[in-house]
Amino acid sequence: MSLTQLLVPSYRNMLRTLSGLLEKAERQLADRTDELLSARLAADMYPLATQIRFAAYQAQEAVYRLHGQAVPESVQAVADEARNAGEAPGSIADARARLDEALAFLDGVSDDALDDRADQAVVVEVPGGIIFDMTGESFVRDWALPQFYFHVITAYAILRNQGVEIGKADFVPHMFAYLRPGTAPAG
Repeated sequence: MSLTQLLVPSYRNMLRTLSGLLEKAERQLADRTDELLSARLAADMYPLATQIRFAAYQAQEAVYRLHGQAVPESVQAVADEARNAGEAPGSIADARARLDEALAFLDGVSDDALDDRADQAVVVEVPGGIIFDMTGESFVRDWALPQFYFHVITAYAILRNQGVEIGKADFVPHMFAYLRPGTAPAG
């Protein structure tokens, strides 16, 4: 499987999942949507607003990083928003707009855009002076996807914790495209 076919569809599926989860939250807890964005699983964790923005940012950042390009200021602004979302969570509409922007970006990535990047050197610097040296393949497998899924899963857990009625089918709605006819449970 190519890097493009692994990364881009995974990002698209889960960004759409996040958008659908937010839609359910809006319907089910319409009177609490503003406070939902400030909800956290633990006091030392980022709130829902941050989790969503980091997922939107990371889906774009990985593509730029694999191309050896600097992340544009407009995309970097999403990460900055994420870090400050505890004080300025914005609205559900703002969060969904960030997801839509990331999806639009991914729609512009060609089917083989990342395929020649598997052996390319990728450097990831994190706070505290920690630097990771990887190949494009190890970056996708060991950093980009796990980091992205961490924020998606944390957003899901926050919504569940806040009383949004969602389940596994809401987390993997893209799987229904593969459903064998006649095998869905009745009811």
